[in-house]
Amino acid sequence: MRAAVGVATLLAGAYALPVRAQDSSPWQRDAHSAVRLIAGSRSGGVLLGGIAFQMQPGWKTYWRNPGDSGVPPRFDFSKSDNVDAVTVLWPAPMKFDDGAGGFSIGYKQQVVLPLRIVAKSADKPVTLRADIHYAVCDKLCVPVEANAELTFASVASTEDGALSAALDAVPKPANIGDPNPLTIRDVKRDGKVNVLVDVSAPEVRKLDLFVEGPTPDWALPIPKLVERSPPGVKRFEFELDGLPPGAKPDGAALKFTLVGDGKAYEFNTSLD
Repeated sequence: MRAAVGVATLLAGAYALPVRAQDSSPWQRDAHSAVRLIAGSRSGGVLLGGIAFQMQPGWKTYWRNPGDSGVPPRFDFSKSDNVDAVTVLWPAPMKFDDGAGGFSIGYKQQVVLPLRIVAKSADKPVTLRADIHYAVCDKLCVPVEANAELTFASVASTEDGALSAALDAVPKPANIGDPNPLTIRDVKRDGKVNVLVDVSAPEVRKLDLFVEGPTPDWALPIPKLVERSPPGVKRFEFELDGLPPGAKPDGAALKFTLVGDGKAYEFNTSLD
């Protein structure tokens, strides 16, 4: 009888302990990669989460603009509970040879895409459900579909460090001509179809510049570094190619992402 009472007391005590929410969903694995959701500490109605990817050696996945070839990731959060909006943030990508004479833009090994999540009600539980569509590529590309679910409830999450590092890798907003060590000095047209971008980067060894149009269906080429740049700048150029039917470049809103030596900035401008 005493043993039975002791067991019952132990079980009651166990059930009385607070249940600690998980800070990540299980890894969803395929032959070459894995993906999961992670949650940051919850405080108020705006939450920080992330989509974490891991790739096997030699494999890569893509940025929101995949470059000359590739498939950008797509996410659907519409099945979530108590979620008003989700914004995907993108750490600075890298450029790599696509094996077909061009270049792709994306990530190797691992990456966390931060998520800014707005709850409908700050005092109610938030459950994020994500349908994730992406591709991983080596010599061939493999499409991947995954579904992940995670409830945000932790006051102090074990994933805060990973999310903070991912946020630090997101390009910082900047204006053309800002006095940063790494900056775009000028953007100008050279004829009807050519655009020149002058970059100030005196101490940067490796430098990449990416450009996006006002909508995802603009497939602008990756700017190329001009061999003979004017003194004091590194000049990039690209052609106004890959515009959707009927689109005109005059006045178009362009977004430039400048990446070099661990620093990254994002510039928004209108094409005169």
